[in-house]
Amino acid sequence: MTARLELAGISKQYPAVKANDDIALRVEPGQIHAVLGENGAGKSTLMKIIYGAVQPDAGRIRWNGQEVVIRSPAQARALGISMVYQHFSLFDTLSAAENVWLGLDKSVSLAEVRERIRAVAETYGLDVDPERPVLSLSVGERQRVEIVRALLTKPQLLILDEPTSVLTPQAVERLFMILRQLASEGCAILYISHKLDEIRALCKNCTVLRAGRVTGEVDPSSQSNAQLSRLMIGAEPPRLRHEPRPVGALALELKRLSLEKTSPFGTSLQALSLRLNAGEILGVAGVSGNGQQELLAALSGEDPRAPRGSLLLFGQDIARAGARRRRRLGLHFVPEERLGRGAVPTLSLAQNTLLTRTEAVKAGGFVATGQLRRMAEDLIARFGVKAGAGAQAAAKSLSGGNLQKFIVGREIAANPKVLVIAQPTWGVDVGAAAQIRGELLKLRDAGCALLVVSEELDELFEISDRLVVMAKGRLSPAVPVAEATVERIGEWMSGLWEEQGSAQEAARAEA
Repeated sequence: MTARLELAGISKQYPAVKANDDIALRVEPGQIHAVLGENGAGKSTLMKIIYGAVQPDAGRIRWNGQEVVIRSPAQARALGISMVYQHFSLFDTLSAAENVWLGLDKSVSLAEVRERIRAVAETYGLDVDPERPVLSLSVGERQRVEIVRALLTKPQLLILDEPTSVLTPQAVERLFMILRQLASEGCAILYISHKLDEIRALCKNCTVLRAGRVTGEVDPSSQSNAQLSRLMIGAEPPRLRHEPRPVGALALELKRLSLEKTSPFGTSLQALSLRLNAGEILGVAGVSGNGQQELLAALSGEDPRAPRGSLLLFGQDIARAGARRRRRLGLHFVPEERLGRGAVPTLSLAQNTLLTRTEAVKAGGFVATGQLRRMAEDLIARFGVKAGAGAQAAAKSLSGGNLQKFIVGREIAANPKVLVIAQPTWGVDVGAAAQIRGELLKLRDAGCALLVVSEELDELFEISDRLVVMAKGRLSPAVPVAEATVERIGEWMSGLWEEQGSAQEAARAEA
């Protein structure tokens, strides 16, 4: 069979690192082919070469048996290649529909694009409002727009980078059904994910990269997670030790917090109540766009409109306090958006350390640059961040996973009393994810109170002591992880906890 895509000898050298080194890859029509590798292994560079966003230094690309030079994403789309980036390529000031329209034949009207988006979104179980400006969307909602945009082009080759990080377990199963259907119709799929269980369930072919080179080609369905991890990172990820511990004093409390949405496309918060104690991890599950953004803004101090008395930190009313005062009281925050929120893209890692850490700022506002550089270097070493230029590397030069490790590490190393963290391991490889989760557990064991907002249910079950679900701007009752199931949490993501609670009360009354 003629390969849909065939790469031979693909190499790409950057000033500080060889991202791709003599890579060969073959993908046939109808094949769902996984590409695995740790952060910085060269996966993103390789995908950008296929999509025409980056030009290789050496090597050949054959498309449907013909040698081609793909000089731009527009040329790639014309050939039939679509890609969903890990770092999104959307214009903030345009609507979702206008962003999709940019990549389509202009003979199609914007009104028709809106209808096609609604139809595809409904088919795939992806909640996308074509009228919403991208700047009003959460990271998860932006990813849905990217997925729908790619699917609208009816591609011959679909490249998906971490596509399920915003979906409920039920929606993941539905997406897998659609991908299998696309494959049965001849579409080739390159699937990048750090979720090894997904790859083993979905893919029969897998190319593994390490340090820019191919280290193996296997059938992932015949491999264990441990075997795949060894191919990716040369070892199995460390096992986490999550042991029950007595909790400490009340650290953070929400008392019927209600906030009206600030944009027509936001989500209003409705009488949110929760209690978070020192020495525990409270996980917040839910599909992106159900109020998580608004809750995080209220907790971090970005939105200071909370009614007085509705938000308490160690008994102090911080509802109207700014982010700086909250940090001084011991509350630190990791946003879900890495570039632009967690880090300034053009600044070095050392300079980005200053965003939330002031140890190197001396009297009169002078910065001890040597101390600042050492702080950044310590973070790079402690969290295994791959940055070619070290502390002087620009944030935008790092892979998504490596930048995530740096940002999370920056806040963990501050020894917070309360840590609010969103999507802690989004786009991070299995080894780094285990390391970050292990560090979060160490913080918890040291007495820190952690609120973890994540769409990775496996992650929440692994590290949380209790779970709540956010749906339609409301919070479910908290449930100990030992009493929670994936099915129950998945149902609660639709806001069904009240119905479940009523049914259980009725059953108890009949008994």
